[in-house]
Amino acid sequence: MNFSGKVVIAQGGGPTQVINESLVGAVLESRKFPQVTKIYGALNGVEGLVNEEFIDLTQETTNNLEKVAKTPSAALLSTRVKPDKAYCKEIFKVLKAHDVRYFFYIGGNDSCDTVRIVNKYAQEENYEFRAIHIPKTIDNDLVLNDHSPGYGSAARFVTQAFMGANLDNKALKGVYIGVVMGRHAGFLTAASSIAKKYPDDGPHLIYLPERPFYMDQFLKDIKQVYDQYGRCVVAVSEGIQDEKGVPIVTKLCKNIETDAHGNPYLGGSALGELLGNEVKKKLNIGRVRADTFGYLQRCFVSCVSDIDLMEAREVGERAAQFALWEDVDGSVTIQRTGKYSVDYQLRSLKEIGGKTRTMPDEFINEKGNYVTEAFYQYCRPLLGSGLPSPSKLRAPRVAKILNK
Repeated sequence: MNFSGKVVIAQGGGPTQVINESLVGAVLESRKFPQVTKIYGALNGVEGLVNEEFIDLTQETTNNLEKVAKTPSAALLSTRVKPDKAYCKEIFKVLKAHDVRYFFYIGGNDSCDTVRIVNKYAQEENYEFRAIHIPKTIDNDLVLNDHSPGYGSAARFVTQAFMGANLDNKALKGVYIGVVMGRHAGFLTAASSIAKKYPDDGPHLIYLPERPFYMDQFLKDIKQVYDQYGRCVVAVSEGIQDEKGVPIVTKLCKNIETDAHGNPYLGGSALGELLGNEVKKKLNIGRVRADTFGYLQRCFVSCVSDIDLMEAREVGERAAQFALWEDVDGSVTIQRTGKYSVDYQLRSLKEIGGKTRTMPDEFINEKGNYVTEAFYQYCRPLLGSGLPSPSKLRAPRVAKILNK
């Protein structure tokens, strides 16, 4: 059965390099189906849905849509609102009033759960309706997906940032700590490992939320690397936690702010500064620097994976095909096939909504301070083609005359 009516598309959560590819893929594919009367975009995600803040994408030119597709961040604007059941009921009322029959929401696991609840209200009222969740997250934490659109490009940025940090640290030795996004999943921080080309290159140590963080061991690890190379480059997830699951930044810093969901705010420079100060104080190392990558990872212009671009477009296209062609609801997932190719499968909304994926054990070394070759094989294709590769001088040293 093909329902005749409007399509509404929204974007939620943190923006990415490629989220607009998914938007444009869904728009252009939906245009091909005669049962679609209009295609609306909701501004500011679910906030735009409840407030009827729509733009008519039916009237947008294909030429401009293609330009928007290559532009980072959320073209429809986004939101951090996490709707409850009452909020979702209001969303459904608005969609029904506008004769919307197809709802596409591009976002992470909370966005998927929103789609599920809205769809449930439609089913309860026997309203002819199809709802599809389109995956997006740089954290790469959607269950039942090999990876998520947005991760590859953010991982590419992290890799290249650590390439540069390593070169700087090699020229002027010391300890460098880079704090990378990732509350519960360490996939993005782990991508820093791709920066390593030569045996003495950094990052030398990687700490992830999936393993308990112990300050004493952290300092021992740094001392060991520093004694060997005279320097140390460290990648740390912002969400590193102790054995009880308490974020380290909340233990080291007082008066930590919380977000709308009660989660401690992990952004800002607090964690990097605190870890850096511990290294200076306990190891007596003078040159210690810490950077927090923050929002730079999400929408850094021109640092994008061509694989990520292609797959983000295709998940948007497949969402439209699943709803309009195959007449089903669900969440589009990416499944890896072969050495590197992918297939798109639809899974139920309840299987993905509200759930969080973390790094599997085989991707983390036994000491919990680095990743394995299995992770490298998993991650490298997602960064796309043309990744820079730093080189170093190989000329032999000249024999000393005065300072033998």
